[in-house]
Amino acid sequence: MSTINNSDIVQQIKDKLDILDVISRTVILKKKGQNYWGLCPFHKEKTPSFSVNPSKGIYKCFSCGEGGDVLSFLMKTQNKSFMDVIRDEAQALGIELPANFGGASAEKKEIKQQILNALKDAAEFYNLNLVSSSSAEKALDYVKNNRELGDDIISTYKLGYAPNSYDDLYKRFQGKYSNKVLEDSGLIIKREREAGYIDRFRHRLIIPIFDEGGNVVGFGARALEQGQEPKYLNSPESIVYNKSKTLYGLYHAKETIKEEDSVIVMEGYFDVISAQAHGIKNCVASCGTSLTQGHINLISRYSKSRKIFLAFDTDSAGVKATQRGAEVIREAFMGLGEIKQFDEIQSALNDEKYACEIRVISPPEGKDPDEFIRTNGGAAYKKYLENAKLLLDFEIDLALKNYSRSMPVTEKLKVVKGVIPILSNINNTIARNEYVKIVADRLNMSESDLLKELRTAKSSAITPYVKQEVIVKKRISLIEKAERNLLSMYLISSGQLLPSQISNMLKNEEFDDETLNYIKSTIDKLAGEVNNVGELIESLYNAFAEDNDIKNIITDLIELAKPYEGLSDADLRLAIDENLQNKKRFKLRQEQEKIRQSYKYIDDDDVQAVQIQIELKEKLKNRLRTGDN
Repeated sequence: MSTINNSDIVQQIKDKLDILDVISRTVILKKKGQNYWGLCPFHKEKTPSFSVNPSKGIYKCFSCGEGGDVLSFLMKTQNKSFMDVIRDEAQALGIELPANFGGASAEKKEIKQQILNALKDAAEFYNLNLVSSSSAEKALDYVKNNRELGDDIISTYKLGYAPNSYDDLYKRFQGKYSNKVLEDSGLIIKREREAGYIDRFRHRLIIPIFDEGGNVVGFGARALEQGQEPKYLNSPESIVYNKSKTLYGLYHAKETIKEEDSVIVMEGYFDVISAQAHGIKNCVASCGTSLTQGHINLISRYSKSRKIFLAFDTDSAGVKATQRGAEVIREAFMGLGEIKQFDEIQSALNDEKYACEIRVISPPEGKDPDEFIRTNGGAAYKKYLENAKLLLDFEIDLALKNYSRSMPVTEKLKVVKGVIPILSNINNTIARNEYVKIVADRLNMSESDLLKELRTAKSSAITPYVKQEVIVKKRISLIEKAERNLLSMYLISSGQLLPSQISNMLKNEEFDDETLNYIKSTIDKLAGEVNNVGELIESLYNAFAEDNDIKNIITDLIELAKPYEGLSDADLRLAIDENLQNKKRFKLRQEQEKIRQSYKYIDDDDVQAVQIQIELKEKLKNRLRTGDN
C-alpha cells in the first residue's frame, strides 16, 4: 500500500477526528481517571472493560483484547476497508484527497468524477428548463401554487423540469459524456425494441438529491399528470448514490443538526423542503426507501445526544412507518444503553445516560408535515415540535387509542394485553411504576391489578437463549512475552531513553516472532525520523493503517509500556538487559526440550542417541554459563 507516501493526508484526517466523539457514536462512555470506559462493541459483556485513552488516541478492550486507533475503530465497526474509511471521512470533513491516493486506478476515479459532473450538469439543465421553458408551465405552477415555493427556494434546492421528450437530455450531453457515463449516472436508459437510448425522466418535476458534500448524486422525479405512474420515479443506485446511506436534505440541514443537537426525520422531499423553507432547518428524509441503520449511523455523526424526532404522516401508513423507524433506531443503538423513556421524573434520575432519545411529532390527523406547515406556518409546527411525545408515550397512546369505559370486558382485556408488552419494556423501576399509575387510571382499573398482569406476563415470558460469545485468547510463549516487553520499551511515554537510543541497543537483535520482527524493523526505520514517542506511535499507526491486527499489537505494546514509565535511564537499561537475558534463557529451554523429545524416540544404542546426548550436555553447559539455575 502507499500509506507511507500518503501519511500526511491520513494524519490530517486523524487530527480532525476526535476519538471520543467517534467512539461515543457507538459506545456510551463514562470517565474514570484519565480514561473513558464502556461496554465493548466487539463482544457481549455486562461489566465495562472497553477503555478509551483520548490523550494517546487509542482504545483497548481488556477482555477480548481488541484495540487500535480511531481509524481501526471505524474500519471494524463499519466493516469497511481502510481506503473506504479514509474516503468517507475525507468527504465528511471536506478534505480533498490527492488524485493518486491509495493507488486506486486513475480511470476509475475519472469515471466517478465524470458521473458527478454529468449529474451536476443535468441538474442545471433541468433547473433552467423549469424557470425559462414555456413547456414547464405545469411544473412551475405546481411548485409555486400547489407547494407555495418561491424563486429563492427553487434556486436553493435546484428544482427542475424534465421535458416531455424522449431524448432532449441525451442529445444535449451526447457529445460531452459517453453513453456509459450517462447510463451509469441513471440519466438515460436503453431502448427496449430498438438500438439507442432515451431519457429516464420525462415530463416530471425534478428534485436533485445532494450528498453531504453538496454533490448532486441522484434525482427524485414527481409525476405531473393524473394517472402518470409511478408518482415518484427515483434515480437507480450507482457508485455515487447509495439510498440506504443517503438522507435527503442533510446537506442543507447538517449545521443546524449540530447546533440544535437533534434531527427531524420526515417522509418526503417536499416535507423537508417546506420545513426548511419555514425555518425548521434540521429536517431530513430517506430517499424513496424505509429508514435504515445506515441512515441512523449518518445521523449519529451530527447529533451527539442522538435526539431523533420522527415526523411521518399521521395516517395509518404513517403510524406504521413511525413504528418501523423506531425499531430500526432501537436496533442501531442496541447494547449502548437505554432509550430515554420518561420526562416527568427526570429530576429523580438525572444521572441516567441514554443511548438516544426518540420523540414523535403528531400534528392533527390527516395532514403531512408539508400540508400542515403550509396551512398553519412554521411557528405552529414548532409548537408541536416542542411538545413532541417520547416514543414510549406515543406507543401507550396508540395502544389505548380505541379504549372506552363502556366497551365490553373482552375488548377491554385486549387493550390491557396490548399495553402490557410496552410497560414490560420499561427497565427502570421508578419509570415503570409511574407509567403503571398513568395507564391504570386511564383504563379505570387498580394499579395492583395492572401490576399483577405485568408480573404474570414477565414470569411467563420465555427468555430467549443467547449464546454467549466465547473469547479465545492466543497463548503467548515466554519468548514472545520477552520480545513484546522489549518492543514496549520504545513506546514509554515518559521514558528517559529516546526511541533512537533503544533502537541502537537492540539493532542486532532478531525476534523469533515474524510479526514482532516486522514491527521492530519498522520502528527502527522510524526511530531516526521522529522527535518523541508520541510521533513514533502516530507514525506506527499510519505505517500499518490497513492492518488492524498489527495495530492491535501496537495498542497492546502501549499498555505494556505503562509499568516502565518514570524509570531512570539506568533502570530502563537494566530492564532491557533483563528481557534480553530472559529471551535467551527461554529460547535455550525451548531447544533443550526439543532435544529431550527427540531422545525419547531413539534407541539408546543408536549412534544418533550419542550425538543427541553430546548436544544436550553442551546446552546444559550454556545454561549454567548464563546463570539460569
